[in-house]
Amino acid sequence: MKSTDQKAPRPRANAKKGAARREAAGDAVAGVARGSSQTDPAVIAFLRELEHPLKEEIEALRQIILGVSPEIREEIKWNAPSFRTTEHFATFNLRTKDRVRIILHTGAKVKGTATKGVEIADPAGLLEWLAKDRCLVTFSDRKDVLERQAALEAILRAWIQLV
Repeated sequence: MKSTDQKAPRPRANAKKGAARREAAGDAVAGVARGSSQTDPAVIAFLRELEHPLKEEIEALRQIILGVSPEIREEIKWNAPSFRTTEHFATFNLRTKDRVRIILHTGAKVKGTATKGVEIADPAGLLEWLAKDRCLVTFSDRKDVLERQAALEAILRAWIQLV
């Protein structure tokens, strides 16, 4: 018999994360077919609890990203909503309160693009390059989101092709 001063084992903290990863990898869930855009309950809960003055803009950008391709999945990664097809390609940066930023990247693992770079057409000048394979897109308000939506969608489609 165990002594009473021993602590009970803690439940596995990553059990739900594993389920989310399987969903993100394309498992059919709740009637959503493999390959279709799919929201994640963890992202919905995260955004419901989020206290950010530009919450409406964040939700609008989320819908724009999900609408770019039926292959896009979302999940919480790096403490923010993140988007993927076969690899993660975009993650919200919600640290600033006066604007919304989306980081476009090539996933968690270093790839050849880290040294050779990524080439994306950016006629609207949305991209602020942080590295050869990572850039930032910043939006100040709802009007900004709506005015630059088409340019963002084009960039996202091109970016996904590279990832």
